[in-house]
Amino acid sequence: MKNKWRVKTLKNKGQFRDFFFHIDILIMLSILGVMAVLSIFMVPGYYEILYFGIGLLIFMFSEYLTHRFLFHLKAPDNPYLLKFLKRLHYDHHKYPNDLKLLFLPVWYSLPNFAALSVIFYLITRTVEGTVAFGAGLITLLLVYEWRHFIAHRPIKPKTRFGKWVKRTHTLHHFKNENYWYGVSTPFVDAIFGTLKEQTEVETSQTVKDLEKRAK
Repeated sequence: MKNKWRVKTLKNKGQFRDFFFHIDILIMLSILGVMAVLSIFMVPGYYEILYFGIGLLIFMFSEYLTHRFLFHLKAPDNPYLLKFLKRLHYDHHKYPNDLKLLFLPVWYSLPNFAALSVIFYLITRTVEGTVAFGAGLITLLLVYEWRHFIAHRPIKPKTRFGKWVKRTHTLHHFKNENYWYGVSTPFVDAIFGTLKEQTEVETSQTVKDLEKRAK
């Protein structure tokens, strides 16, 4: 029993190391840390807390929309765009447990984070609010990355919600790629009609090869 516990502990440490020491995660964690320090010096008030919540909400919907309408585009003829989509998502469906393909690359995440933050600043004209908004974006990005990581690694979630999130993402990869797009939370799928019972959906022939989907 003691040996089994030690083996399980070592495996868990390895999983945590794979996540928290991945370069893309380290960079985003560092940015979030800097923003947290800035927020403390700026003495956040009620509006900043609200803007942080808006950041969480915006990421939740942008995650769903980009996953569904960008990552799952029909294979383009342009070789550069095809290469872009292969790295972002196509290859992830083909090799779902490949750690190198599991995380969003920073060359994708950072420009999106910057663009959304600039738009938010232009609307609110507040530096403090924009920092809080950006912190919300990155916080839910890291939640997304963690839940995505768990869905593809031999880790058993302990909560009912965690088990549900892992199950829905597994269905997205192995049942039908046209449903269950939400990763940080599948609730957005319910809003857009892509949250289905497994028995209601046919198994897709292209779930592991998005390039073969009909144009």
